[in-house]
Amino acid sequence: MGPTRISTLIVAGLAAAAVAWLLISSLYGGFPQLPWLPVATLAALALLESYAAVDTRNRIARKPGREPVDPLMVARFVVLAKASALAGAIFAGWCAGLTAWLLVEPTRAANEDRPAAVAGLLASLALVGAALWLERSCRVPEQPEDDRDTDEWEGHPGRR
Repeated sequence: MGPTRISTLIVAGLAAAAVAWLLISSLYGGFPQLPWLPVATLAALALLESYAAVDTRNRIARKPGREPVDPLMVARFVVLAKASALAGAIFAGWCAGLTAWLLVEPTRAANEDRPAAVAGLLASLALVGAALWLERSCRVPEQPEDDRDTDEWEGHPGRR
């Protein structure tokens, strides 16, 4: 499994923005005011994944006072990070399309929905950032060249 590609996240976000623009432009008006619960949920996920990134990095680096890291938990965190990055990109695209449409719509309802749409965009981008940080924190630190040569070839004379 390779690292998350930024291009994949951008394409997913742009596709979600296009779908949001098309749907909202044809269906807006019959909906209640935008809820704040998705914003709070996305922000809470971003905070939790940021904490997990810091804790995992410290445990992998074997900082004093930290328990050793469980390799299975790190694998689960990588899967969570990849899924959260993609979900955050889709939500960010959706909120970006929604926000863009609400900015050009002159109605009072659109004006009331703008704060929730902008907050959703910011929370989604925070989730993407936290997920990418968590994914990066799960990597094993590189060993210096001298240590790798000794570990790899020890006991195999003449095979350097």
